[in-house]
Formats: sequence, structure tokens, C-alpha cells
Amino acid sequence: MQRKKWIFWQFVRLFFVLGTVGLVMGCRETPSAPTPTQESAEPAPTVVATVEATAVPPTESAVDSVREITILYTNDEHGWMAGLQAGASAANLVGLWRMAEGYQPDGSFLLLSGGDMWTGPAISTWFQGQSMAEVMNAMGYDAAAVGNHEFDFGLEMLKSRAAESEFPFLSANIRYKEDGTTPEDLGIRPYTIITVNEIEVGIIGLTTRSTPTTTNPVNVAQFDFIDYETALREVVPQVKQAGAEMIVVPGHICQAELESLAQDVADLGIHLLGGGHCNELLATEVDDIVLLEGGTALAGYAHATFQFDTASDTVVSVEYGVRSNSGGTADPVVESIVMRWQEEADVELNRTIGYSEQGVGRRSPEMQSLITEAWLWAYPAADVAITNLGGMRADLPPGDITLADVVGVMPFDNVIVELRLTGEQLDVMLGQDSAAVGGVYRDNFRWYLKETGEELDPDAIYTVLVNDFMYAGGDDYALLAVYDPDGYNTAINWRQPVIDWIMAQESSVDAPIDTAVTALTQP
Repeated sequence: MQRKKWIFWQFVRLFFVLGTVGLVMGCRETPSAPTPTQESAEPAPTVVATVEATAVPPTESAVDSVREITILYTNDEHGWMAGLQAGASAANLVGLWRMAEGYQPDGSFLLLSGGDMWTGPAISTWFQGQSMAEVMNAMGYDAAAVGNHEFDFGLEMLKSRAAESEFPFLSANIRYKEDGTTPEDLGIRPYTIITVNEIEVGIIGLTTRSTPTTTNPVNVAQFDFIDYETALREVVPQVKQAGAEMIVVPGHICQAELESLAQDVADLGIHLLGGGHCNELLATEVDDIVLLEGGTALAGYAHATFQFDTASDTVVSVEYGVRSNSGGTADPVVESIVMRWQEEADVELNRTIGYSEQGVGRRSPEMQSLITEAWLWAYPAADVAITNLGGMRADLPPGDITLADVVGVMPFDNVIVELRLTGEQLDVMLGQDSAAVGGVYRDNFRWYLKETGEELDPDAIYTVLVNDFMYAGGDDYALLAVYDPDGYNTAINWRQPVIDWIMAQESSVDAPIDTAVTALTQP
């Protein structure tokens, strides 16, 4: 293989300096096999494996054309600039890059994101990603793929974030339905070319094709999300014609799709495919294409260091792996930015509204009931409440419950929609595994109303509360608008009933809210 034949070129400089030549071993970093998850995972440490290669003496001119480039890759940051736990913040990650990788923004480094940069904790969500854009600027990101959650706050806000970011937003497969063009008016480009250590690197973005059902469908109704391979076969030749020597593709794509895509485009001369969306950790090769994913929430990152021959546009060698965000000394500039935004968030959101001794786990039965039963408590005319599990994004931690905590749990700016459904239609909706339900309970595969104990009547009409994301077809709930095309938008933010219910319990250290929350789960 050509890559192995040239693996020794980076060592030739030693020959000229020391006048000594010896047989060497090429090293290739590989990750321990991480377990893919749909949520946050603890990154595995880097494992180094040694691979033998056959020495091929290069010419002196060839040696002069070999350049090193290190790609640092994160994805699904979701606004976790302060970190999931102490010592794992954005500032700590920059410090770790400097310590472990020798990172310098103007050095032989390329810092990429696989998208989903902001929707998450209150410090990011409350400011609709503005805080995260500033943090990523300070960290030195060079480019980012567009994820589905970049659309959460609407197109105008996406346009604003793109304008504020000192790095391009990239997607080659988002096209206007009207004319098939990339939405560059929103700040999204199909690709960019960046010079890194005298290497012309073409960077092409990709966005998950599931975006129409994983953000509010209303926000992306005017776009097609075309096939990844089709987009790359169109754009890669353009990038090469524009002068790119090395091709790198950050994408908001899960591992399974990423591996399949690598096989499909092996002939295009792509050197790296990055993923995202499923919060996985990955560092491997498929058909000589390096595949990277960096987990989620800045809890870790993936990395790959290439020795690249600019004379032949050939990879001489590559080392890759994943690392957890631990042990890094916080970068003072990034840390000061995070602290400033945290202070601003605290001013607006650090109001205590209750107390929990044990906390409430994300998507636990208690959390599901807390949200749906709070809706029904605030809207007593309704019979049933349904909300998608994917909208619950964090635990409610033990201790004082603040407005910021609730925003972290429910970061999306959804509103409640009132529908009229028959019992038969409601039974179909209640049967979806991705839903949390309130106002009903299930016994022997049949649904009963909590209020009366009566079994759902297929012909009766029930008042049902959902969120507007679901009503627009998100998470494959397209039937809701079919069943009731005249759904009533209450304009009530879906968080507000939860906040009001918690406050109404008047909980404290002496009288925590836990018992009341548990009671909501009972028939």
C-alpha cells in the first residue's frame, strides 16, 4: 500500500543530521473499542499500536515536501462550555490540547466540529448559542459542520451565529428546494480551503439527513437534505479544482452511516471523514479513510496526525485516537469568557424555585411524569399530555432547583399545542416508544384515564397536549397534524407549567419535592 511504502519519510531528516540510517517501525494510534451510545459517553484513553512497514528510501526532494498536520475533532458540543463535571470544561480542553498535542492555533493544527454546537445547558440555550459561538472562537475552531440543532432557534438566529463565528459553517448536502443551491445567504457554505503547514486542505461539511425530524420541521421546510455520496461526488472535484491537496469532511453523521459512506466514496481521494449526531467516540480507518468522532459535551475529543507529501498528495503515515478531557490546565482566556457568560446566566436564571433531595434523572419515569403531569395540572381541561423523550436533555440535580436547571432539562423553545383526537388515534400516538405520556396509564396493553379509571373509547374525542415540534412532524409524529390539522397553538412555553408546578410545591430542605414527584408516576 502506498501509505505504508512511504511511512519512513518523516524520519529521513535524522539521516541527514546524524548520518545514520536504521530500520524503523511506523506507529499508528488506535482507540480502544468504544461503545457507541446515543448520549454522553466517557471517552476512552488513547492506545498506541505498532505496525511494521517496509522501508523505501525516498529522494531528498521528496523529503522536503512532507508536511505534518494534526486534526483535533469534537462534535455534539451542545453548549457544554462549563463542562459536565469539574475539570472538563472548554478551557480545560484547550489546556489539554496544548499539553498532549502541542496545540497552537497558528501551528500545524486543524480544529474541527462535527456540529450540534449549542442547544444544551442554560449558559448556551438561554442565549441561543451566542455564548458558545464566542467560546469556540476563542478556542480556535477552523470550521464546523452544520448539525440538526443549529436550526433549533430559527433561520435568522442561525444566520446571526454564522456571522458571529470566526470559522465557516459547512454543509454540502443542504439545498434549497426551490433551486437546489446551498443556503449561503444564511452563512452556510459547501466547503472551504484552509492552508495548514503549507498544505491546502479542502474541508467539506455534511449534515444528517434526519434533520427534518430532529429539529423543528418548520425551521427546515424549505430545504432538501440530499444524499451524502451524491453531495461529495459533486463537491470533491470542485474542491480539488480549487487547489485542495488534502480532503477532510466533518459531518454530522452517525458511525454506521459514516462507515458505509467511507466505502462508497473510497475512490474520491478523501483523507478523513468526521462524524457526529449519535455522540459516539471513534478513531479508525475504512478503505484508507480515517474516521473520527469525539463523543459529546466536550468530554473528550478525537485526533489524527498525518504526515502528508505535498508533492504527490499522498499520506505517508497517520496516527489517530481518542482522549478524555481530563488533566488539562484551564486556558485563562477561554475560562474568562465562560465565567462572564455564566455570571450573565446566573443574573437571569439563578432563582431558586424548589429543592430536591435526590434529583430527577433525565428521561426517568419521574422526569416523564413531572413534565406531562405539570402540563395537565396547568391545563386541567386536557385529558392527556404527550411529549417526546428527546426533548429531555439533562438531569434535574439534587439540591436547590433553579430556573437554569429547568432550562437545561428542556432547552428547546417549544410551545404547547392543544389537539382533539379520537381514542383510536390517541392509541396510535401513545404506542410510540419515543414518547412520555401523562394523564393515562397502561394495564394489559390497554390505556386508561388516570382521572376516571375509564378505558379509552376508540370513538370518543379527547383533548391532548403536545409540543409544537411534535405537531410539525418532529420525531416522526407527522400523524398528529393529519389527525387534527387545526391544532391550537397555546403560545405557552412548554417549560412554564413545569416551573409553576415546582414552585407550587413550596419545597425546601426540610420538605423536599421528591415525594410529590414520585406520586406523579402513580396511576
